[in-house]
Amino acid sequence: MDCFYAAIECRDDPSVADKPVGVGGSSGRGVLSTCNYIAREYGCHSAMPVFQAKQKCPHIVLKPHRFSVYKSESDKIRSIFYDYTELVEPLSLDEAYLDVTHQNRYAWDIAKEIRQRIFEETQLAASAGVSYNKMLAKIASDWKKPNGQFAVLPNQSEEFMKELPVRKIWGIGPKSAEKLSQLGFDTCGDLQKQSIGRLHSTFGTRWGTELYQLCHGIDERSVTTNRIRKSMSVEHTFDKNLESLEECIDKMEESIEELKSDLMTSRSQRVIAKLFVKLKFEDFKSTTKEAEFKRLDLEAVRPLLEEAYTRSSLNVRLMGLGVRFAQSNDNDSQQLELDLDLGKKRIASY
Repeated sequence: MDCFYAAIECRDDPSVADKPVGVGGSSGRGVLSTCNYIAREYGCHSAMPVFQAKQKCPHIVLKPHRFSVYKSESDKIRSIFYDYTELVEPLSLDEAYLDVTHQNRYAWDIAKEIRQRIFEETQLAASAGVSYNKMLAKIASDWKKPNGQFAVLPNQSEEFMKELPVRKIWGIGPKSAEKLSQLGFDTCGDLQKQSIGRLHSTFGTRWGTELYQLCHGIDERSVTTNRIRKSMSVEHTFDKNLESLEECIDKMEESIEELKSDLMTSRSQRVIAKLFVKLKFEDFKSTTKEAEFKRLDLEAVRPLLEEAYTRSSLNVRLMGLGVRFAQSNDNDSQQLELDLDLGKKRIASY
């Protein structure tokens, strides 16, 4: 869906439809969950602190979350998907993979029809990507946004990937792209010229293998309809490396608010067992520190961040924060309350 929350707010309040609109916390310490395309023209984007959004766009209209409405619209949209296939893998309220290989129709026509039905039934715009694997479909879904669709066919994938900037590959942020560019890798075609052994020696076995597969358009994952989520996290690659623990702590406060928002959005009833912090340093090496979950605030997260930060003397290029859910057989796990401040309401989640 195209800027899902903001699109709903503009639909339900036509007086702001032609204005920059953001959805998220109204306090200076809150973050935007999303914003419409008008606001994006001013440089606003999801996960941006509200105070920064107001600096970039002083006249932005901030709307509070209405999760019950978003969930209701998501259910309507998902019911349309099931008219075409039972193989639906939701990624969030506003995004999903659909496997339609069993249909005796062109996937392009199915996607076009689904998008039309979504608009007719909800007055909301959707974009679609069509391809023979999940990675390419995901990339294609962003190609013609907003309100468009794009296909990558099997006989087109090699050329498509060859010219694709490495920045478009999932997991590569601005700093990763800059580092790759310094090594002479600006496009997937540049990576395709390298042997897997060369990529292993440069980036390590795990990341080198992933790069080799991704740049060749290889993705063997199937659409999974009953996936049990084991964790939820947020992470950001920074335009400028963080050079001190204090800078990391400042950014971590934003990540805490963003993760709280994501947990609210998912309405997960899973029990949280652990907190974890992930850091990736400027040499591309990563470290993770985790501990039993007590609460989701800076006081609980800070010791994990400090421990992870001391594991390298290099600057930090990526930082992540997440929770791991208890497994169903973890009889010792206790249900812990997470208070999420949403406007004037106090909402308990897990």
